[in-house]
Amino acid sequence: MKFFQKPSPEESAKVPPGQHLAKGFPVLTYGATPQVSIEEWEFRVWGLVKPTVFKWSDFLALPQYEFTADFHCVTHWTKLDVKWTGIKVTDFMSLLEIDPKAAHIMEHCYGGYTTNISIQDFVREENFFAIKLFDEPLPAEHGGPMRLVVPHLYAWKSAKWINGLEFLEQEELGFWEQNGYHRRGEPWEQERYSN
Repeated sequence: MKFFQKPSPEESAKVPPGQHLAKGFPVLTYGATPQVSIEEWEFRVWGLVKPTVFKWSDFLALPQYEFTADFHCVTHWTKLDVKWTGIKVTDFMSLLEIDPKAAHIMEHCYGGYTTNISIQDFVREENFFAIKLFDEPLPAEHGGPMRLVVPHLYAWKSAKWINGLEFLEQEELGFWEQNGYHRRGEPWEQERYSN
């Protein structure tokens, strides 16, 4: 069985250069999959922001939306029209008191993974914290109980098991960025690896 296929002519406009369509939804993870219960789960913000700890109930109190977004992995596969349920990043950010000097964010996750993103790329209307995948609670292998989804960048920026945001004045590089990946990761520009 082939796991990947070339896009049809109708699909090709939605598929960035160098990508193939995935059958199913591949799972790629560096290290063990964290198992975090929603009772123990918490989300912290710190750095150039008023330090705050949020519980699962705090996120569920925010409006939830359904999102359909294409998902592009740096390892050359794309899954079109993934259906998620989640909370808009912009709604969450409205709860925070952010220092105007903050220009970058380090995403922190259960398991120790980090990835960097500019505030400009982070605070976009189409970005969200996903809690469901195809109408089911987000499974642990896909980042459950909650992951970030940033559809306009490669999927390593859509951090699984996210549990914190560190607000920074200067850019710092996260795990994959320190190990050769591009600092931004824009699929249509094929920003896969650093120069």
